[in-house]
Amino acid sequence: MVSGSEFAALLERHGFGFATGVPCSLIETLIHTLERDGRMPYVPAVREDVAVGLAAGAWLAGRRPVVLMQNSGLGTSMNALASLALMYGIPTLLLVTWRGYQGKDAPEHILTGAITERHLELLGIPHRVLSAASAPDDVAWATGQMDALSQPVALLVPPGVFGGGHEMSGAPRGGGAATPARAADPGRAAHIMAATISSGTAGTRVLVPSISRFAAIRAAVKQLGDQAVVHANGYPSRESHAIADRPANFYMIGSMGLASAIGLGIALARPNLGTVVFDGDGNLLMNLGILPMVGARGPRKLVHLVFDNEVYGSTGNQGSPAPGVRLDLVAAGAGYRTVAAATTEDEVAKAVATALGSEGPHFILAKVTPEQADVPRIAHTPAQIRDRFRAAIGAA
Repeated sequence: MVSGSEFAALLERHGFGFATGVPCSLIETLIHTLERDGRMPYVPAVREDVAVGLAAGAWLAGRRPVVLMQNSGLGTSMNALASLALMYGIPTLLLVTWRGYQGKDAPEHILTGAITERHLELLGIPHRVLSAASAPDDVAWATGQMDALSQPVALLVPPGVFGGGHEMSGAPRGGGAATPARAADPGRAAHIMAATISSGTAGTRVLVPSISRFAAIRAAVKQLGDQAVVHANGYPSRESHAIADRPANFYMIGSMGLASAIGLGIALARPNLGTVVFDGDGNLLMNLGILPMVGARGPRKLVHLVFDNEVYGSTGNQGSPAPGVRLDLVAAGAGYRTVAAATTEDEVAKAVATALGSEGPHFILAKVTPEQADVPRIAHTPAQIRDRFRAAIGAA
């Protein structure tokens, strides 16, 4: 058996500096260690695909990431692995617990356990089965493969490597509270309340869009300096690329919903780097759990700008659920330090300039029309987008 502290130290020796994931009882001692001893940031994620997005952001910002997940999470993260981590070439260690190993587990794990290795083979992700005796060699192999292939590599964790999980062995859970995600801030409640009150007042105002997303993006881009900007897939990427193609722009080609997760990963890995997310209403609604993650971590230089046109533009302007929700009010309730709503170019420009000049995280809702500019697809390959972005923010 390997202890959580021993394995965390092993990861640290191999240069890992960022951890995220969704818990499993088979690695609870490792997670408790990461939560408590501060070896590296550990960010609990709401879903495994979100964790893959966070890890991608951390790697783009210069950290070597590890993603912790149960094997059921491989299914959840299939698209994120295929159209983000694998397509862009993001070296990531996947530490995957093997529930249903050898057909022995609760009923819900049996099928997933039987197809776990085939799932990784289908994705083209190299993998080994971790053991306590071979752990140093296994981590060294995985690290070498990650870097040589520029892609995710998996270590499968069968029961017993870290001791019996409480679900499987009946052992009591370790005591003590986990380290808070965010240091206590006496003024935080006041900040949240002020944001909620401000947004509540704004919420009585009907937001009538008067500008296109293209015009709103143009107004926002004019306020930018050297900030890293992560763009949601589809027309937010294409229109911004047509307006001002910057090396510090990371364009999402796939992985709908994960721009905000990538942005959060960058902001946590590089807290002094200004990070902006150009998001869409459909993208954010697909990953609404990111809002409390941002609120809990409180990255002070993150600006989350959502262009809300109430449709899925890239697929023919089918309606999204956005008309039924004020996303700025949801962000306020989730803990963003400030929120704002804008319907004109001047309001967008002012909100972005104010956010960039003050401590965040900030959320800006830009209500825009469904109109789309006639713009070409992104001119760069995924590898080019990745490499020039890392160079631009000093992470290459």
